Amino acid sequence: MSEPIISVSGLRGLIGEQLTPVVAARYVAAMVAALQTSLTSTDGHRGKIVVARDGRNSGQMLARAVTATIVASGLDAIDLDVASTPTVGVQIQQLKAVGGVQISASHNPKEYNGLKLFGPDGRVLTKSIGERVLEAYRAGHSRWVGVDELGQVESMADPHLEHMQRVLATIDAPSIQQQHFKVLLDSNHGAGSLLGRRLLEALGCEVTVLGEAPHGAFAHPPEPVADNLQGVCAQVRAGGFKLGFCQDPDADRLAVIDELGNYIGEEMTLALCLMQVLPQHPGTIVTNCATSGLARALSLQYDCPLLQSAVGEANVADLMIAEGAVFGGEGNGGPIDPQVGYVRDSFVGMARILDLLSSRKTEISHLVSELPPLAIVKDKVTMEASQLPEFWKRLTAAMTDAKASQPDGLKLDWEDRWLLVRGSNTEPIVRLIAEAPSVAEAQALCDRAKQLL
Repeated sequence: MSEPIISVSGLRGLIGEQLTPVVAARYVAAMVAALQTSLTSTDGHRGKIVVARDGRNSGQMLARAVTATIVASGLDAIDLDVASTPTVGVQIQQLKAVGGVQISASHNPKEYNGLKLFGPDGRVLTKSIGERVLEAYRAGHSRWVGVDELGQVESMADPHLEHMQRVLATIDAPSIQQQHFKVLLDSNHGAGSLLGRRLLEALGCEVTVLGEAPHGAFAHPPEPVADNLQGVCAQVRAGGFKLGFCQDPDADRLAVIDELGNYIGEEMTLALCLMQVLPQHPGTIVTNCATSGLARALSLQYDCPLLQSAVGEANVADLMIAEGAVFGGEGNGGPIDPQVGYVRDSFVGMARILDLLSSRKTEISHLVSELPPLAIVKDKVTMEASQLPEFWKRLTAAMTDAKASQPDGLKLDWEDRWLLVRGSNTEPIVRLIAEAPSVAEAQALCDRAKQLL
């Protein structure tokens, strides 16, 4: 059996090959062992760990292995059943839990599943704690207890309510309710429909949900990118919807389709949120260094500082907390609102965008037309990690007209375009990500870099 793909925030793998109940139990046991200094809750009682899953048919099997491991480690498992990743973060805070486990392979196909780990602050594990868990996993550490110390499994009658209330508190719900927007939500049989329908109906929307039953038999490939959503775009166009919202299986990412049935993409999600946030609450915003320059354009328009972190949700959250940011996120459709939690959140995106439409009294296509035209191209080349520093030197020497920085790999910035060159954490490849006013210009930046290999 091959090893699962492991990072400091979790693991994922093929069910039955890389990810089995034994692997899941060993990984969660390592998490408990690594967190043992904080296993008593803030009120002095036995610690709780929140567990949820994204609806895949392998999720319930893994949930049983995970909750059994938690109980056998002397903690209580709070089983939310099917719930989104940001809901796990909210419930950790609400219940004063010591951690959380979301069972999801995010946008990977149904034959995959995974475990994403959360700390007691309700966010994905920081790099330092994640490294401790990884070391404990590789060393086979655990914290098994005797019969008198076993924990128990508890369920929640309504795990989604607190999350919905936090989101509603961030926007002008009464104004949105008066609009009676006609909205299509594509949850694609993931976890998003359970809160998604409730939230949209609470905002007075006329809602049609595609893939509402959260059983994980995806109607189309689960990553919410243009090629996978052509059928959804056609339904938005034919049905006369105000807009379409498309979630990934664990509902931490959101893509948007405009009223004409055009896919406007995940990168646009954060930009639209910032168009709503910054006029009302100006302040520091944080993105990762691979996120579209649309965020920078909006930060300049509203005279707000923009900071960029290394790629990864945990890195964005770290910098947001350190700098007291009013908003942040990643360009994969993952807005992060500190008022709700430091987790990427599709529900935050939906509410903020509806508020923007309500206040501006216009269409999504018009709002998008106000933003500068930018296109992102993603490319890659085969290269060992040991060769990267020399490659970066050649790039910097050849592109002296760019501002060079190393937030995560090498980033070269021009006034209206940028190029990011970073190594993969799991493969011997280098990723080239470029953004420019057109696809051709962005591809030209990648091609120019490859010529220097």
